[in-house]
Amino acid sequence: MALDDEKKEGEASGETSEKEIGLSRQNSQSSLSPTEDDEDDEDKKLQLGPMIALKEQLEKDKDDESLRRWKEQLLGIVDLEDVGETPDPVVKILELTIRSPDREEMVLTIPEDGLPNPKGPWFTIKEGSKYTLVFNFRVTNNIVSGLRYNNTVWKTGVKVDSTKAMLGTFSPQAEPYQHVMPEETTPSGIFARGSYSARTKFVDDDNKCYLEINYTFDIRKSWQ
Repeated sequence: MALDDEKKEGEASGETSEKEIGLSRQNSQSSLSPTEDDEDDEDKKLQLGPMIALKEQLEKDKDDESLRRWKEQLLGIVDLEDVGETPDPVVKILELTIRSPDREEMVLTIPEDGLPNPKGPWFTIKEGSKYTLVFNFRVTNNIVSGLRYNNTVWKTGVKVDSTKAMLGTFSPQAEPYQHVMPEETTPSGIFARGSYSARTKFVDDDNKCYLEINYTFDIRKSWQ
């Protein structure tokens, strides 16, 4: 009876326990760990309103000095030569660089057709070596929001690695941007050596894909 009285008092005051409405303060295991369906979450993004051409935004209220300075602080100094009439940003991934203290930088130019060296591995990495990935890319026409790097790796058809990294939001400019990823170490041992296949994608907050490439690479006992 005491519990019933407390429940009635809670209902009268508008209070409802977490247990009654099925809430929990603990995150589920699936919310803390990546799953095989991680790549599908890109289709569940919040739908935003229509984009406006950056040139139109810059020219609007251009006689208002305080507003012009505010836009410069927000966007940086935008080169109007790199701004178009359409609202869609243009992102071109120029090259991928692999830096390692064990050797000279390995610069991989991104082919126009997105098919790097279809007859063999695009590059070879020495097992157990430390390396850093560096992306060089150019943004024109409009601001790109939430540019992300997604990379998935398979060996003999089994997914062995999946990486997602936020690069950031970038405004148009003549000079290329450069993003340096955190240092990583390649696996080593007889089971780590061999050939791998991979898919790399660069997408934004609107899930627009600017580059998708499929390629192979090798992990060997030594650099080649």
